[in-house]
Amino acid sequence: MSAPTLIPQATRVQSAGNKPKLIDEYIGRVNSQTSGVSIAHMHSPGGWQEPGQTPEFDEFTVVLQGRLHVEYAGGSLDVLPGQAVISHKGVWVRYSTPDPAGAEYFAICLPAFALETVHRDPLE
Repeated sequence: MSAPTLIPQATRVQSAGNKPKLIDEYIGRVNSQTSGVSIAHMHSPGGWQEPGQTPEFDEFTVVLQGRLHVEYAGGSLDVLPGQAVISHKGVWVRYSTPDPAGAEYFAICLPAFALETVHRDPLE
């Protein structure tokens, strides 16, 4: 039987989008060499928007502060503090934080986030 694995700290990873967003990965391909799931703490500035994507993973997002705007084919929704959203694999989605204060949230991807499986839209 193996012992639990302590994750002593997160690793800051590069973000996509029009403004710098802080991504601290606790569990995932970068910080813990875990491919089954990734868990990251996000601090997104006001006015941030990333390219749309059609990922090969489900993404579970829990908003702690601010408002996360989620666009999808056919509409959009806002996720507020204390709320969560599930973005399903194979379905186009685009995230943004339009409010001046930005947003703070956790994103959990199953399987773990990977650049080669996120399938972001080309930059315009």
